[in-house]
Amino acid sequence: MIYNLFDSAAAYRPTEAEQAGPVPPIEAVLFDFSNTIFQLIDVPTWLRRVAAATGRALDAETLEKTAGQLYETYRIPEVLAAQIGRDESAARHRAALYAWFERVDYLQGIETAAYELIAAPDAWVPYPDTEPLLRELRRRGIKTGIVSDFPWDVGVHMEHFGLEELVDVRVVSYQYGTEKPDPVLFRAACERLGVDPRATLMVGDNPAKDGGAAASGLRAFILPGEARTGERGLRHVLGFLD
Repeated sequence: MIYNLFDSAAAYRPTEAEQAGPVPPIEAVLFDFSNTIFQLIDVPTWLRRVAAATGRALDAETLEKTAGQLYETYRIPEVLAAQIGRDESAARHRAALYAWFERVDYLQGIETAAYELIAAPDAWVPYPDTEPLLRELRRRGIKTGIVSDFPWDVGVHMEHFGLEELVDVRVVSYQYGTEKPDPVLFRAACERLGVDPRATLMVGDNPAKDGGAAASGLRAFILPGEARTGERGLRHVLGFLD
C-alpha cells in the first residue's frame, strides 16, 4: 500500500503501535570502519614501508611520481571497474588492487608486498576521538558494533591498538558476500547484539552505503566526507543518546 508519493523502499515493517508511539531510545551504535573510526596510513608512509620491505629504492622524486600515478591510474576505466564489489570477498579485493598496482611503475613486480602492507595490523590507525567515544559508550552501557565493507576482519587493527574489547560485534562484508547498503549486514549486526533496529544508530561517512541503514529501520548519522587526520567529529554521537 502506498502511503505517500515519496515513500522509499524499506526492508522492515513497523507495527501500527510502533508507528504511533515515541521513537525508542538508542540502545546500540554501529560504526563503519574505514574513514569513520579508523583511517589508512598516508601514501608516503605506505610507500616507504614498501621500499623498506622490498629493498626497492625510493627517493623523493620517485615518491612524488608514484603518488601521482596512484591517483591517475585509479581513474582508468578498467581499474575503476575492477573495484566494483571488491569487498564482497578477499579474493575480489586482492584482484581489484592488483589491477590498480600493476599500472603503477614503482609497484610493478612487488604488488604482493604492497598489498600485504595495506593489510598489516598497524596500517590502519584510529582517529583521536575513536577510543574516547567507544569508552564513553561502554561506560553508558550502550552496545556497539562495526558494519563495514572490508575484505578481512578489522579486528586485527583494533586489537593492535587495544580497542578490540570496546566493540561487541563485527559484521564485515566479506563474511556475507555482499556490501552495504544490503540490509543483510545491518540486520545481522542488530540480531547479534540483540537489539531492535529502531533503537540502533549507524554512524558512517557514505550517504549511500551507511545511510542505507535507514531502510532497515536504523537511524543514521553521516560524517562529512572530507579527509581528516584530527578528530572525526564522533563526539556528536553522544547527542543522539540524550
